[in-house]
Amino acid sequence: MAENIFLFVPNLIGYARIILAFISFYYMPFDHVKASFCYLLSGLLDAFDGYAARWLNQATKFGAILDQLTDRCATMCLLVALSYFYPSYMFLFQLSMTIDIASHWIHLQTSLMQGKTNHKFIDSAENPVMKIYYTSRPILFTMCAGNELFYCMLYLLHFTEGPTILGLGLFRLITIISAPVSFVKTLISLLQMIIACMNLGIIDTKERSKQAEKEK
Repeated sequence: MAENIFLFVPNLIGYARIILAFISFYYMPFDHVKASFCYLLSGLLDAFDGYAARWLNQATKFGAILDQLTDRCATMCLLVALSYFYPSYMFLFQLSMTIDIASHWIHLQTSLMQGKTNHKFIDSAENPVMKIYYTSRPILFTMCAGNELFYCMLYLLHFTEGPTILGLGLFRLITIISAPVSFVKTLISLLQMIIACMNLGIIDTKERSKQAEKEK
């Protein structure tokens, strides 16, 4: 009897993440407590579905795509809310959304065209920065968590400064600390996009060479 991959534990966790994300989107304009709780819980479950996939041997391509789409869409919707709360910075938020979506999409598509089974697989001949980024779990976690924290704290700052620490509101303090991480994460996304475009160029060149040989 064929397995029903849609009912695998990691994918069930993925569905829960989506539900929590939608609840968060609903409350974002007017209830920062409920919105933040659901958004952060959805993000926290991102770590558990990966562990469940490895522990239960239930890793699937569907789950990987579901996981990545949930991450991208959640961040994008949070940035939409930030654009509403901070209209003077809307262009920067739009730029962040564009870089995030475009870099991941073109990287994934190029990886598939190259015959890779996982978008995080890095050949030794490829860029060392990207290799470290995708193979070092602490670095990957720090970059992703720092980036999300930066945007989440900007969101919370619209409503409250939070408890005071060292003369600063906690949320503002975390925003200042996480801002450089978010900036570096954006630079890495740009680098990922450039490398993917270069790889696409190599694929195009090879295909055109093969086509030219056939036509001779």
